[in-house]
Amino acid sequence: MEYEFAPMEGITGALYRSTHRRYFPGVDRYFMPFLPVSQHHAFTRRELRDILPQYNEGVPAVPQLLTRSAADFLWAAGELAAMGYREVNLNLGCPSGTVTAKGKGSGFLAHLPELDRFLDEIFSRAPLAVSIKTRLGLRDPEEFPAILAIYNRYPLAGLTIHPRVQRDFYRNSVRMDAFARAMDSSSLPICYNGDLTTAADCAALRSAFPSVRALMIGRGLVANPALAAQAKGGAPASRETLRAFHSALFEGYASAFGSARNAMLRMKEIWFYHIHLFEGGGRYAKQLKKAADPQTFSACTGAIFRELPLRTEAVPGWRQQAAEPVS
Repeated sequence: MEYEFAPMEGITGALYRSTHRRYFPGVDRYFMPFLPVSQHHAFTRRELRDILPQYNEGVPAVPQLLTRSAADFLWAAGELAAMGYREVNLNLGCPSGTVTAKGKGSGFLAHLPELDRFLDEIFSRAPLAVSIKTRLGLRDPEEFPAILAIYNRYPLAGLTIHPRVQRDFYRNSVRMDAFARAMDSSSLPICYNGDLTTAADCAALRSAFPSVRALMIGRGLVANPALAAQAKGGAPASRETLRAFHSALFEGYASAFGSARNAMLRMKEIWFYHIHLFEGGGRYAKQLKKAADPQTFSACTGAIFRELPLRTEAVPGWRQQAAEPVS
């Protein structure tokens, strides 16, 4: 069973991936936040800093593309193949309204004839393996059998299923009945993604679906960076390792952004989840959010590491809060 780190826009960039890889074993592959390919056929400097091989040295990373144009997909796939990548992932799961309004991400699932033509063209010409990350549909999981029938016609390197529909965003329960039906209806290599936050969650999923190829984890791994290792039988993270990881990230962001304040803002996104690995973290969550300068922020995180008991696994309190963007 493989464990994969889900792409999370604004969090799992190249610096995060390389730093996580340095401190925590267990993740077999890291999926990059999506690249919104345009008709201009050029990657921005910011995008290149995430995908160029020198920024991913030693990290098994898979780039992800967001587009509904086969020509644009094939151009980007060619560029990525030239960089040495062997697989590219197509994002058919993003539920953001600004994305779906353009018929991209999970919005593409509303245009099945067009999607079928798109897949036929890219699979006939793509210079590297293609996998897909998908939702069940837009409004009803009963949309998925027709979607899956299209996927089944193509030689996907893998199909990651997040068993929610677009209107669920990241709220509501995952729709396990629909996932079970998909497992029965496809011989594709299937990866499961959705609400895995403890080693017990991963074990239960493996037991229920032993033929699943991999588990993809996003928010649970940001909350508990050792989760993949724990799911493989490893030990929980120590306070010392977590603090060293936190310090390395903060210093890396400050150097990359040229600003400790901007580094603080990026770290706040991570602590939205990470705080749930600490007993009694709720009393510090508001302080972290309100911190207006890096000194106040660092004093608060220092107090968390000194004073709060460390849980072996995160308690997913973020499910009761506003959903964060995940690719």
